[in-house]
Amino acid sequence: MIDFNLIPLLPEIFLALVAMGLLIVGVGRGNEATNTVAWFSVFALAIAMIVMLGLNWDEHVVLSGMFKFDRFIGFTKLLILVGSIGALSLSVRFIKQMDMGRFEYPILVLMATIGMLLMVSANNMLALYMGLELQSLSLYVLAAFRRNSIKSAEAGIKYFVLGALSSGMLLFGISLIYGFTGSIDFTLIADTLGNLDFMPFGVIFGLVFVLAGMAFKISAAPFHMWTPDVYQGAPTSVTALFAMVPKVAAIALLIRLLYEPFGSLEEQWQQIIYFVSLLSMVVGAFAAIAQDNIKRLMAYSSIGHMGYALIGVVVASEAGISAVMLYMLIYLLMTAGVFAILMSMQRNQVSLEKISDLSGLSQNSPVLAYSMAVLMLSMAGIPPMAGFFGKLFIFQAAVEAKFYILAVLGVLASVVSAYYYLRIIKVMFFDAAVDPYDAHIPFARRVVLLISVIFVLAFILKPTLIVASAQGAAAVLFTG
Repeated sequence: MIDFNLIPLLPEIFLALVAMGLLIVGVGRGNEATNTVAWFSVFALAIAMIVMLGLNWDEHVVLSGMFKFDRFIGFTKLLILVGSIGALSLSVRFIKQMDMGRFEYPILVLMATIGMLLMVSANNMLALYMGLELQSLSLYVLAAFRRNSIKSAEAGIKYFVLGALSSGMLLFGISLIYGFTGSIDFTLIADTLGNLDFMPFGVIFGLVFVLAGMAFKISAAPFHMWTPDVYQGAPTSVTALFAMVPKVAAIALLIRLLYEPFGSLEEQWQQIIYFVSLLSMVVGAFAAIAQDNIKRLMAYSSIGHMGYALIGVVVASEAGISAVMLYMLIYLLMTAGVFAILMSMQRNQVSLEKISDLSGLSQNSPVLAYSMAVLMLSMAGIPPMAGFFGKLFIFQAAVEAKFYILAVLGVLASVVSAYYYLRIIKVMFFDAAVDPYDAHIPFARRVVLLISVIFVLAFILKPTLIVASAQGAAAVLFTG
């Protein structure tokens, strides 16, 4: 019996209709409508978030099993919408300042958001791929959005070529899974694999290719090679989007894949994720030390952070997954604050990206300097900042599951990475002052920065509500 109850997909349907309507407005009015389209897009994302909160978060499967909605998916979708609102709010004034204010920009962000929401809800390999490609194609265009910049064009091409390769690997893995199980439905795959006495080598081979494709999407080592170049070459507003939202969607999808259709292959995928997590932490910790470009440094930082998050996935426990979801929320808000500051690093309308450009910032702009210091300490995992608790819960879950080596190596990698975070603080407070940045910081940028800093500082005062929400979301994967 076909279930056409579309209520769990209302946010996606609403955003798709808004995106098509805004496209018509943009075509009719041209680039003069960019500001209107952008702020209306932010408003639409906020409405979608309110709709999401109003939905029944019990488990629903719709469209003949193609899509699913439950507490875990709902929690992830809220993070995606919060991240998209933040990234788009930061972009509105920035794209105008950088002379790339075209109405297509916010619409592409909306389309990427719809793709992320759909791929997180996917309950079928075909739905997963369609959502993933809607997100990816939008991001490819955004990476190359600054057409008069060679670096931006190069970033777009690199991202497209390597993204196509990862999609090919993912599709090859899905085809192998389909060949051995006879289905692309998550539930049927789980039932088929769960009833096998002996796991065929072809299924494991397919799983490896699927995980390789997903590792690319979260920029986990050894599939991280695109990240530094794309982060550096893409416009800073696009880099902010890359660093914040797609990673949340991809890691949630990875968790659902591992715990739902491939739950019976835990012994096999645990080894792979263990290696990927460890390598990501090492690459993120050591490769960033030599960087002098902040966007490249943030790229390696994000690789390291994904390594920490994957520890919680390896643990394969409710505590581990709740720690991952909490970590992704903290990471998203910290990153939003950092990029609010990076977008404010302009002199004479020219964006600055080198660490040395932060020299003496504490004298020229104390508010930016102290905000950046708080965020860097949080990213390094220094108490009592929110980032400390994110790592604490991850390592705690690993120790409880007796993954002692991974936990110890994670702590050591965190100590190494503290060097380049503290280096930024040293440059801001102890190096000789250079020319101050342009004085005007747009209101939206100030709001995002304020929310980020308050969250990082105040998390210790009332963490129970957020922790309980993450635990409730994770519990869904371990019941029934």
